[in-house]
Amino acid sequence: MNISKNTQGHLFALTANIMWGLMSPIGKSALQEFSALSVTTFRMVGAAAAFWILSVFCRQEHVPPKDMLKIFFASLFALVFNQGVFIFGLSLTSPIDASIVTTTLPIITMIVAAIYLKEPITNKKVLGIFVGAMGALILILSSQTSANGGSSIWGDLLCLLAQLSFSIYLTVFKGLTQQYSAVTINKWMFIYASMCYIPFSYNDIAIIQWETISATAIFQVSYVVLGGSFIAYICVMTAQKLLRPTVVSMYNYVQPIVASIAAVIMGVGTFGWAKGLAIGLVFLGVYIVTQSKSRADLISR
Repeated sequence: MNISKNTQGHLFALTANIMWGLMSPIGKSALQEFSALSVTTFRMVGAAAAFWILSVFCRQEHVPPKDMLKIFFASLFALVFNQGVFIFGLSLTSPIDASIVTTTLPIITMIVAAIYLKEPITNKKVLGIFVGAMGALILILSSQTSANGGSSIWGDLLCLLAQLSFSIYLTVFKGLTQQYSAVTINKWMFIYASMCYIPFSYNDIAIIQWETISATAIFQVSYVVLGGSFIAYICVMTAQKLLRPTVVSMYNYVQPIVASIAAVIMGVGTFGWAKGLAIGLVFLGVYIVTQSKSRADLISR
């Protein structure tokens, strides 16, 4: 059965965000035994090791110094700033506020793509983003009784800055994904990110008393490394190669859906009509955005 490249792109984007959605409840549990900075460092170093091992079995690609510099900056926006800034923001604000702020990613990406790639801001695209955002917000707000921690404007702004960082990566560095394989780009991106994180997390990791760490926590961190980083970034980069940045960013709305369903399965959440409505709105929003005209579509008319 032949699957079109467009369909492949949607499947890869969906898979990446399912992985990230599962990482929310799984990673949160891991933070009971590890610090946020140490888990993030394990994620970067572990994923870097996985990508380098995988690269041994893949076609070797030469990356000139000019493009290595681009990959370094891509790493800053996709991993270092996005992950690091979001973690610090989350530590200052409530999980609900942080979740709500993440729904701005498609909006920010649409604006950045309009400025940098000259992608048109069509009525259909705006409608799709609005419908998807409403679905994500209904889901998040219907689950707010399980939130803990107070709100902070500085924390919210840091979380917003993290979304801006990732939207810049999706838009500005789309060209890299057209030139090199996901394995080649990721093996260098995660190496650079590891180099940035290790100096700041050394003390956190050095004081870990490994004999007191449970096997469950080790499994949870392993999922963050292999599922939420290794597999997810292969998928999102492949989707980035096949789809427009705004379409890829729309799948960000899938994450709270997956996290909510996982919470129900784990017995720490419930599923009601609000969640069903939210899921329907999110996927309707994604569909509307995919039907909007791209810059290439308008030029060819």
